[in-house]
Amino acid sequence: MVTPTASIPIMGPSALIAQPRAAGLAIGLVSALAFSSSGPLVKPLLEAGWTLGAALLVRMTLAAVVLSPAIVIAARRRPGLIRRQWRIIVGFGLTAVAGCQIFYFAAMQRMPVAVALLIQYLAPVLLVLLAWIRTRRAPSRLVIGGSLVAICGLVLVVDISGAAFDPLGTGFALLAACCVGAYFLLSERTGEELPPLALAAGGLVVGAALMLVLCLVGILPFAMPMVEVVLAGMEIPAVLSILWVGGVATTLGYALGVKAVPLLGSRVASFVGLSEVLFALGFAWLLLGEASGPLQILGGVLIVAGVVLVRLDGRSSAEPHGEAATVPVVPAP
Repeated sequence: MVTPTASIPIMGPSALIAQPRAAGLAIGLVSALAFSSSGPLVKPLLEAGWTLGAALLVRMTLAAVVLSPAIVIAARRRPGLIRRQWRIIVGFGLTAVAGCQIFYFAAMQRMPVAVALLIQYLAPVLLVLLAWIRTRRAPSRLVIGGSLVAICGLVLVVDISGAAFDPLGTGFALLAACCVGAYFLLSERTGEELPPLALAAGGLVVGAALMLVLCLVGILPFAMPMVEVVLAGMEIPAVLSILWVGGVATTLGYALGVKAVPLLGSRVASFVGLSEVLFALGFAWLLLGEASGPLQILGGVLIVAGVVLVRLDGRSSAEPHGEAATVPVVPAP
């Protein structure tokens, strides 16, 4: 008697690819949510007397300490890992960790915060243009349309009306946008050889070391008075605020962000990252009482619509790492 062979239904290539993409989308959104809480929590610290150098140094150092076991474990499992991958790790730390912060805040000191934020979040458009130049293949109508819709949404969300043009500030903000683009491009290169968490941990260590040098030589002033800040109508010690920013928001933001990019592809991941602006509006309302107006809400809707359009383009996502295999399951006789 022949025992019938049962088999797991074979899934088509599109279904296999859709699963990691869906996971990447969820991970990317949680990363953006974590990152978005930093601004509303750091702002009261700066207003209470903390310097930018102190806030950034403590933020990066805390995240580096929390994630440092990841790169230690990876280096033990893969002897010579740091020697082979040091360029990517250092590049990530100088651009995706330190560069984003330094250039953004340098721009913010010379122009309205909204304008600096808008230029920095042009990073997804820069990645689209870079892909166009590298592949010599024009983006699809979905990608172009999604880019335009998302940028229109950003303009409404950040409200740049009445802003004056500052060449140097614009240059700093564009450098910040390039650093954001580097974050997505370098994160896409993680895999078996360089695990995502190892890249995030190594980059944070490099970024924290650079911030320490800048503070020690006096390029960035350092002051962190033990004061209290008001969040959601309550006074809390400043140390609790920065502990959340460094130990939770920054740690989860980088750890989950570098995990999401290989699953989504740098282009789609960069557009998903625009949701950080929307989440930041929510945190600003909850923690600082800064309510959003109708135009900002409309802008949020347009950002989501732009992300969806780019996400619908089949060429926008990278293939997921690894292949799922289906094997027959033979019942025991």
